[in-house]
Amino acid sequence: MDNQGMTVIGGGLVGAAIAYGAVRAGVKVRVLDQGDNAFRASRGNFGLVWLSSKGGKLPRYARWTRDAIKLWPALHKELLELTGVDSGLQQPGGFWLGFSEAEITARASLLEKIDREAGDIPYKMMEPRELREYLPGIGPAVVGGSFGPLDGHANPLMLLHALHAGLRERGADVISGVSVGEIRHDSDKGRFEIVATDGQSWKSGRLVLAAGLGNAKLAPQVGLQTPITTTRGQVLITERLKPFLKYPTNKARQTAEGSVQIGSTTEDVGLDDGTTTEKIEWLARRAVATFPALAQARLVRAWGALRPLTPDGYPVYQASTSCPGAFIAICHSGVTLASAHSMVIGPWMGGLTAAPPDFDVFLSDRFADPNKSFSHDH
Repeated sequence: MDNQGMTVIGGGLVGAAIAYGAVRAGVKVRVLDQGDNAFRASRGNFGLVWLSSKGGKLPRYARWTRDAIKLWPALHKELLELTGVDSGLQQPGGFWLGFSEAEITARASLLEKIDREAGDIPYKMMEPRELREYLPGIGPAVVGGSFGPLDGHANPLMLLHALHAGLRERGADVISGVSVGEIRHDSDKGRFEIVATDGQSWKSGRLVLAAGLGNAKLAPQVGLQTPITTTRGQVLITERLKPFLKYPTNKARQTAEGSVQIGSTTEDVGLDDGTTTEKIEWLARRAVATFPALAQARLVRAWGALRPLTPDGYPVYQASTSCPGAFIAICHSGVTLASAHSMVIGPWMGGLTAAPPDFDVFLSDRFADPNKSFSHDH
């Protein structure tokens, strides 16, 4: 049980990206991954690498997302060269499509506000005639939309595969099938003991909690209090079709293999990650209204997954003051922010760099007031 430099609890997209960023910077890293029996948020991720509309209530988050978008090509190239695994990154720009004039007006106001407050967040509002120059298959229900030139998409499962392969290539110790039950902090020795429910244990000088919904039970053990809720996302996928959709949209995107991914829902259902006929039908109807040709496509799969969410929808990145060396990361956008988690958060939580500037807005302290209410856009 050696005292490795940093242990990351959670091998999903957030934990794997942070761990990869630390190990590529020279930190000795161990990842404790619950494995495929975990509530993998990557299973329900729509796969968008998306800037448009992010940070409407928090300009720092808009800038954080913008920076991640710009870092993504470097991460994709590095992982591909190191592991041979293609994360599927494409950044041709992306479209949000609306079905009513009220939606279009609200969208334009939101994007103008974000660009004004955060800066360098380009967008363009388009009427149906202009949209059809890029998306010739849209239906008459689409009354307008917006184009984000920095937007794109990736394959969440291949990204996760690439990160795990990259961790192993760089010498990280990735241990699967681990369910962590207890964390003990030895303040005199400045280290943590992580104890699994089956009795296995590991010691570590630094600790990162990136266990998604599991952080709710683990965080208080290292002096961190962070409220976490769940949202279920249901997603559909069609048979492989001839290429017709060159750009990702907020309602459907065509993968490199030809299948069309349709999504997604946001449901408050506790820990139920199943699917429902009602939501599958709703997603299908919405997709056909957007792209009528999809009415002839055969659905081959539907699935649901749970995503961790804070009360205001924005991430938590925080160091523990009572247990120095412990950190927590909670994030809803594991795909979009993967590059920033690797290249910025990994070295910081690994002890090599200072916290990013203006990161106090992401502390969980913002939820401490019991009389304050929160809402989110998810």
